[in-house]
Amino acid sequence: MDADATEPIRQRVLAAAGRGSPVRIIGGSTKQFYGREVPGEPLNMAAHRGIIAYDPAELVLTARAGTPLAQIEATLSQSGQCMPFEPPHFGSTATLGGAIACGIAGPARAYAGAAKDFVLGVTLMNGEGQSLRFGGQVMKNVAGYDVARTVVGSLGSLGLLMDVSMKVMPRAPQSATRVFELGAQAALRQMSEWAQQPSCISATCWVDGRLFVRLSGSDAAIQTAAARMGGEAHAAGGEFWSAVREQSHAFFGGAEELIRVAVPALCAPQTFSGECLMEWGGSQRWLRNRSDIEAVRAAARSAGGFATRFRTRDRSGDVFEPVPAAQMRLQKTLKAVFDPRAIFNRGRLHAEL
Repeated sequence: MDADATEPIRQRVLAAAGRGSPVRIIGGSTKQFYGREVPGEPLNMAAHRGIIAYDPAELVLTARAGTPLAQIEATLSQSGQCMPFEPPHFGSTATLGGAIACGIAGPARAYAGAAKDFVLGVTLMNGEGQSLRFGGQVMKNVAGYDVARTVVGSLGSLGLLMDVSMKVMPRAPQSATRVFELGAQAALRQMSEWAQQPSCISATCWVDGRLFVRLSGSDAAIQTAAARMGGEAHAAGGEFWSAVREQSHAFFGGAEELIRVAVPALCAPQTFSGECLMEWGGSQRWLRNRSDIEAVRAAARSAGGFATRFRTRDRSGDVFEPVPAAQMRLQKTLKAVFDPRAIFNRGRLHAEL
């Protein structure tokens, strides 16, 4: 049931701040694995839910943080619209607040944009129980430091996301998937070549010696692109992309350690040994069952990228790439401004935060 739980949440925040006690922010509990271990009592946002405003003509939707992603997607679908960055759910209870706080995008990320590219404004409750509004409901309503987009991917370290206004987009009328039998290096070269040409590619994924390419747009555009590119039609394309997005694909099964690597698209495949799945034209790579995170990070940095321990049994160390001292000072300053008693998701992003 839709409800505004601002006041009960505010009282919980004020009580925690008064005691100096940390709290763990929880939405649908589908992404609790992501980031470092967090101390404190749970502060559940799931009851703060509901779509506040939706204007299909203006392509803008505002919803409370605890609103299920499934509810938002169903509402958008009725108007032929979608969240272009395809946020993964990782479970049926996934919420909008969790998707924005984690900032994780799906297969379309390299072609449609990241989560932060579609966030227009947020309401954030700070560590003193104050509700602060940043941004707005139009793209041009941005002045000074862009706090609304800074919140994306901050894992709740700055405050409680109360509601989010975001840009939505028309859903592509048609989609089709082509499959190519290619080695990793050949797949990277082919994706690079396509990236330099006009196309209707909306997702790419290489795994187990096969390159999958999703084409989205009008039927005529898809047929023209498919004829030019070649490959074989993949009848279960929709299921494949859903499995990659939700990490239910066989590649992710049973992985005790899953490392996400972000590198330039043409980074050589041999830079990272072992089992690999490549997305986003080659710029996102998943490595499974690798325990040598420091070696992976060193290789990623040499290539101009970084590595994240996306799923790991050991969440006590650096899950995310350590940041330079100057950047950490900035992040600590922001944390002090919004959460002076450090009660929100203490240490989840970095130990110092």
